[in-house]
Amino acid sequence: MYSTSDFKTGLTITFDGNIYQIMEFLHVKPGKGSAFVRTKLRNLRTDGVIDHTFQAGAKVGRAQIDKIKMSYLYANGSQHVFMNNETFDQVEFDAKDIENQLNYLTEGMLVEVIYYNGSEVLGIDVPEKVVLEVVDTPPGVKGDTKSNATKDATLETGLIIKVPLFIDNGERIIVSTYDGSYVSREK
Repeated sequence: MYSTSDFKTGLTITFDGNIYQIMEFLHVKPGKGSAFVRTKLRNLRTDGVIDHTFQAGAKVGRAQIDKIKMSYLYANGSQHVFMNNETFDQVEFDAKDIENQLNYLTEGMLVEVIYYNGSEVLGIDVPEKVVLEVVDTPPGVKGDTKSNATKDATLETGLIIKVPLFIDNGERIIVSTYDGSYVSREK
């Protein structure tokens, strides 16, 4: 069991029959009344986010979450196949269950598959930054490399992001998976 004093960002808990990851928390001690903890929780089964307030010292269950490194193999219709490189076990996900992560997945990429209690598959975690190739973007204007102007670029996964004007077709760029923003060129 965890107490509210054990809360930290990223901690996984069981609460009301669901598995949650703590996204944000704030301990509040008002002038009158007892202290409480305001939290933002992400449901690991549905990916929904809720706000919940716990009384200080409240107890919640501990969720046993395992993350296993796997390679993304291929798409088979709407199913996407991942393989454990050590045991060669394969796991399939429906496209609707990993819709956001598909914007960053390329064949052979290493991801972490999330398991609850060693058997229930919850989803996947992609790296914080990934390298993707620009497949379509309008040509840049010569001499306009110092301004903060941007243009749309379509990446190999189909994701469309804003990039600086000097980025051309065929370049490999680093993209943040947190918000889908351009970080830099691949070095």
